[in-house]
Amino acid sequence: MNLIPRKLIVTHHAPDLDAIASVWLLKRFDGQRYATAKVAFVNPGDTISLEEAEKEFNCQLHEITHVDTGLGEFDHHQAEKAGLEICAATLVFDYLKQVRPEIANDLALIEIIKVIVDVDHFGEIYWPEAKESRFVFTLHELIHGHESIDSTDDDSQLHFGMKALDCVYAEMTNRIKAEEIISTKGIEFEIEEGKCLAMETQNDESIKLAQVKGYIMAIRKDSEYGHIRIKVRPDAKLNLDKLYKAIQEIDQKATWFYHASGKMLLNGSIKHRNQTASSLSLSGIIHLVQKLYN
Repeated sequence: MNLIPRKLIVTHHAPDLDAIASVWLLKRFDGQRYATAKVAFVNPGDTISLEEAEKEFNCQLHEITHVDTGLGEFDHHQAEKAGLEICAATLVFDYLKQVRPEIANDLALIEIIKVIVDVDHFGEIYWPEAKESRFVFTLHELIHGHESIDSTDDDSQLHFGMKALDCVYAEMTNRIKAEEIISTKGIEFEIEEGKCLAMETQNDESIKLAQVKGYIMAIRKDSEYGHIRIKVRPDAKLNLDKLYKAIQEIDQKATWFYHASGKMLLNGSIKHRNQTASSLSLSGIIHLVQKLYN
């Protein structure tokens, strides 16, 4: 395996999700070789010429990596690969698993790669969301939208997609951790209106995921800072008015925000600075909820 540091990554003009993800994977997960590599763009299927590489980027062919173009190691457009469920990103991922074996167990990356190869093979047309207007908010659609804004700015489109993938990776990691937290640390209890879940964790994704899983109320106490967030499913008849009034009496020093919808009672948010954490314990909140709503 050639482990020479690379000065240049080459992909095609108007980079799509697969091309962007391939560059992102190399730069983010093989930084020793690719973190400082520049990126050049060619017509689909082409490779960069040695003359251009030397003149524009001061590098030789052995310092260049092509992705999603050029019919090389990280391209999948060869005739013999046409029927395979692979894409440039899967080929890069296979390479990364060789140089960094621990990546093979990165569940967030595995899920991201599944989506990218599905999109690259047009599998997204079968997604339930594809018929809805909100489908336009998906990343590959936003990348297409970027082309409509400026079809000639390849570099801007690449960096837009890479920043978005940073965010997707962070959120996917949080979601996977939330699944584990719910299954291992979640405290399930019941009130008259239905099942509730309480957790002590810093993972804020867990409270949303609990609602997705059908819990009528989700409670999270921050395991480090002590803030408490309480949310009720939007489709529930339950509101938190009684709980807010009770907390105002017993937890007067804490900073609490009661949403006008009656579905959110929050002590702690990145949108609000200089807040005072609640003195209530998780078990104390559970007891109070059960007392008020049973």
